[in-house]
Amino acid sequence: MAAAAAHRNNKRRRFSPAPGPTSATAPPLDSLADELLFLVLDRVAAADPRALKSFALASRACHAAESRHRRLLRPLRADLIPAALARYPSASRLDLSLCARVPDAALAAAPSGSSLRAVDLSRSWGFGAAGLAALAGACPDLADLDLSNGVHLGDAAAAEVARMRTLQRLSVSRCKPLTDMGLGCVAVGCPDLRELSLKWCLGLTDLGLHLLALKCKKLTSLDLSYTMITKESFLAIIKLPNLQVLTLVGCIGIDDDALGSLDKECSKSLQVLNMSHCQNVTDVGVSSMVKSIPNLLELDLSYCCPVTPSMGRSLQMITKLRILKLEGCKFMADGLKAIGSSCVSIRELSLSKCSGVTDTELSFAVSKLKNLLKLDITCCRSITDVSVAAITSSCTSLISLRMESCSHVSSGALQLIGKNCSHLEELDLTDSDLDDEGLKALAGCSNLSSLKIGICLRISDEGLTHIGKSCPKLGDIDLYRCGGISDDGVIQIAQGSPMLESINLSYCTEITDRSLMSLSKCTKLNTLEIRGCPRVSSAGLSEIAMGCRLLSKLDIKKCFEINDVGMLYLSQFSHSLRQINLSYCSVTDIGLLSLSSICGLQNMTIVHLAGITPNGLTAALMVCGGLTKVKLHEAFKSMMPPHMLKNVEARGCIFQWINKPFKVEVEPCDVWKQQSQDVLVR
Repeated sequence: MAAAAAHRNNKRRRFSPAPGPTSATAPPLDSLADELLFLVLDRVAAADPRALKSFALASRACHAAESRHRRLLRPLRADLIPAALARYPSASRLDLSLCARVPDAALAAAPSGSSLRAVDLSRSWGFGAAGLAALAGACPDLADLDLSNGVHLGDAAAAEVARMRTLQRLSVSRCKPLTDMGLGCVAVGCPDLRELSLKWCLGLTDLGLHLLALKCKKLTSLDLSYTMITKESFLAIIKLPNLQVLTLVGCIGIDDDALGSLDKECSKSLQVLNMSHCQNVTDVGVSSMVKSIPNLLELDLSYCCPVTPSMGRSLQMITKLRILKLEGCKFMADGLKAIGSSCVSIRELSLSKCSGVTDTELSFAVSKLKNLLKLDITCCRSITDVSVAAITSSCTSLISLRMESCSHVSSGALQLIGKNCSHLEELDLTDSDLDDEGLKALAGCSNLSSLKIGICLRISDEGLTHIGKSCPKLGDIDLYRCGGISDDGVIQIAQGSPMLESINLSYCTEITDRSLMSLSKCTKLNTLEIRGCPRVSSAGLSEIAMGCRLLSKLDIKKCFEINDVGMLYLSQFSHSLRQINLSYCSVTDIGLLSLSSICGLQNMTIVHLAGITPNGLTAALMVCGGLTKVKLHEAFKSMMPPHMLKNVEARGCIFQWINKPFKVEVEPCDVWKQQSQDVLVR
């Protein structure tokens, strides 16, 4: 027996692995400096955020390191806030956008002396002044607070916000009960504010805005959109010494008189001014204002006033102007020519949905704007090949071109874009005459990251093959209602675009599960729209679920072959899913209940699902605690227990009841396009 034991010991020694050159000297994980460890975790999180959880489970040292590393918390429900804050004491940002209802008690869970510096409550409700008071007491260093859409928050809440004396950024957009009294408290209590949004605060008057200008001299960004600001406080606001960004969208109290009263020397710091939808401003007011804002870099006058030659010429006084947005404006004769002659320094020009834009004027303007980087001529329906030829010959450095629904431009002219504008990163040719030759030319734009070519009925797999082989940086492609493409084209895109994040294949009726299987290799894919694709099934969707773990938005409406099997795979692998449209699918109570186990699911559209029963729907809604919006057929409203609906609504969910008739057939793309054009003409 002794000999046998000796033999076993010798055998162990013989086959035991020799220590490697670093195994004996490798330091334990907890002996590494946090700076080095955090660099590693940053790399891990960038590659796959879910990997941090696996790292934390590896050992106690890993668990502690991950706890110290985490800076951003996004709990799925308000009742998880206390545990999250206890688990991650070093977190500096608390994002509650996934929590529809956040009661005061949840905000009171923040421990005294918390390291939190930013809290986002922009999509939450259920809290009030008491919760904000607790937050103010627990977070002495809070610098960023977003209370947007707090339609229930008024002066009492503002008084508690005023206790947060270190605030530098505050948004109270749509806090409609807020009055001058509440704003006064904030202005006095938070003198270090740099950025403030008061959008849609309809209870404010010039009195409160005057006090704001008097007390908050450090403001650099101010949003007063849709408020009752008039000339009385406008002068004080625009003279703020550090103000760089002023947003006045839809302010009917701003008129020519207010603009004309500006002093010559005011607003030296102002760089961005947005006066879009200011109905009482005319070209006369704009012309009188420009002398007072010499350092402006960006001006937005969309849907504001007609563009006259005199107004265009006046813009030459803003010598540093780089961005000019004139969406929805009416151009008078020679107005666009004046813009071209006077604004030679601009890099971005938006003329989307403008009337009066002709070939003659646009060609002249772009011939002067040779350094233009971004141009938007969406729905400028009068332009033809002449304009495209001028754009592509003069503006060869373009990185963004949007020309959706420019229906008088031929396929031959569109080829010039790819041949002459090789630096393009963003291109929108939706509803155009683009064909495969045009796509072949666009293959020369190797930096393309966004390509929108929906409703282009002349493109096919051949054209997509050119894009797939030449545009490796493509992250977003829209092929909505491109009826001429099939699996072969989609496969080329999937294989050639490893960075793909979003694809719209809605009503591409020829695609099958082969397309989905190829797209499942695009691991960064987060948005997939395959509405009206009747040949895809749960087999393809299961591949997407397993391969695309970052999938957050999914539209499978009228994918009749997708059933409970697909839902089971989504519930197992798609934990990032936030929004789904299931209408007309072959999903039953079983599939819906399994789908509701996804904790972060917020938005569901479930209309005309023949396999869903009131009991199954009730069970799914009760299980899915994170829902914020559900679209249902109106017929279900009377079939479901009223107390259940109230319970779900109390958690922060909004029901939208739909009364659309059942319609299964999918119209061919060419028929749909003709019907859409007929409606447009009428």
